[in-house]
Amino acid sequence: MGSLLRTAAGSIPPSGLVLLGIFSVQLGAGFAKELFGALPPSAVVFLRIMAGALIMGVVARPKLRGMSWRAWAVGLGFGATLGLMNLTFYEALSRLPMGIAVAIEFLGPLGVAVAASRRRLDLVWIGLAGVGVALLAPWGQSQSVNWVGIGFALAAGVCWAAYILLSAAAGQHFPGTTGLSFAMIVSAVVVAPVGVASGGTDLLQPELVLIGLGVGLLSSVIPYSLELNALRRMPKHVFGILMSLEPAVAAMVGLVVLGEVLHLQQWAAIASIVAASLGATRSR
Repeated sequence: MGSLLRTAAGSIPPSGLVLLGIFSVQLGAGFAKELFGALPPSAVVFLRIMAGALIMGVVARPKLRGMSWRAWAVGLGFGATLGLMNLTFYEALSRLPMGIAVAIEFLGPLGVAVAASRRRLDLVWIGLAGVGVALLAPWGQSQSVNWVGIGFALAAGVCWAAYILLSAAAGQHFPGTTGLSFAMIVSAVVVAPVGVASGGTDLLQPELVLIGLGVGLLSSVIPYSLELNALRRMPKHVFGILMSLEPAVAAMVGLVVLGEVLHLQQWAAIASIVAASLGATRSR
């Protein structure tokens, strides 16, 4: 799987790889949300992470012998954060339209980008992101947005910020993609009790297992492989700028795949958060 993806990716420009990875992640989220009618979000998370862990474990099997205690600490923290990030995001996804859930979650990496800079201009991007969140908040009666969903999305954003920092730390202790593989295995263990308890015997249905495998491929294995290949061939700030488009792509996938129609105010909010992310990335 890994060699096949690398061979195919070699003929695609790096910017195209990033965009393909973004669409893959959001398609995976769209298909996952379709499963919520048959399984609770935590059970879908379990299927996704288990599928990703099995595939990544084969593609990049981590070597546990000789690992230092620091590597164990970073790997375990990385895996637990990955599991919590997915759990909170899927709970948000079950309560919010995709574009809104991803836009709020994106405040996490935006915060990391701003925290790494000391420019006064960053206050503009913080304010712009705040405007976006204010526009998304259900101040009145809203059938598509609620405070619980926003809370889960914000928690997912915090986990995403921690994930970025731990990912960098894992790169110092694990070769190649073995750190991510180790983290996915740990996250599968962390999520398993909640996912199995909520899903029960429905997790044994062959069609649901196959869809979960597809979600794991689309949401984890394919985009991670594409992004790693792209990062080897393009500047990191360009990669960050392209990744800033993710909330807009999520909104479009939600519209096409799930029929989630957003109001003009909600589109304006997503545009504000995307603009804040683009600005913070360029400033950095």
